[in-house]
Amino acid sequence: MTADPTDPKEKLLDAALCHVPIDGWTEAAFRAAIADLGMEPGLARALCPRGAVDLALAAHARGDAAMLKRIGEADLKAMRFRDRIAAAVRFRLEEAGDVEVVRRAVTLFALPQHAADGARAIWTTCDAIWTALGDSSQDGNWYSKRAILSGVYSSTLLYWLGDGSPGRQATWAFLDRRIDNVMQFEKLKGFMRGNPLLKPLAAGPDWMMGQIKAPSARRGRGLPGTTMPRR
Repeated sequence: MTADPTDPKEKLLDAALCHVPIDGWTEAAFRAAIADLGMEPGLARALCPRGAVDLALAAHARGDAAMLKRIGEADLKAMRFRDRIAAAVRFRLEEAGDVEVVRRAVTLFALPQHAADGARAIWTTCDAIWTALGDSSQDGNWYSKRAILSGVYSSTLLYWLGDGSPGRQATWAFLDRRIDNVMQFEKLKGFMRGNPLLKPLAAGPDWMMGQIKAPSARRGRGLPGTTMPRR
């Protein structure tokens, strides 16, 4: 996705991307980007108070925006829902950018001090996918769907980083297997609800999930991990 050429933060991110494969998402890469642009250090710090960490999150947000654009342009209606999810995850990985840049981001967000930022970024991606695909759940399923997809996305991303197969076909096969595992679990839940002998076992968890409410658009506005519906 093409960045806004007039946005100074986007310019700073583009400049940093030239240095990240060698220096990682570090202060060295941040300072090199500032020098390349001839930008005032004070302005750069105002845009990114945490330096390269904020730029890494901006790069992730750029990938999310590109994914949403592709979802909006693609004709997914004829697909099974599990295939729509697979397509969305594939779009996101295809828009992730340079593999080494992503690898450096994974390393950054594996550090204890940045782990919460990394988890929030993945959750935001998965929330964006579910929202774009029309998820209307209002109970605990809102959370469980995003938590499960976060696991699928994270494991597929790690597989993608090490995949050298032509066209990354091994990654897409891995993604399909992960989603199939999730669908088998959903089928098991459906079987339990439909079986008179097993239904009582599902009644308790179902009741509990029904008491949990998804964040409303008003309460969720501006909170991390919540994607506002597109108009």
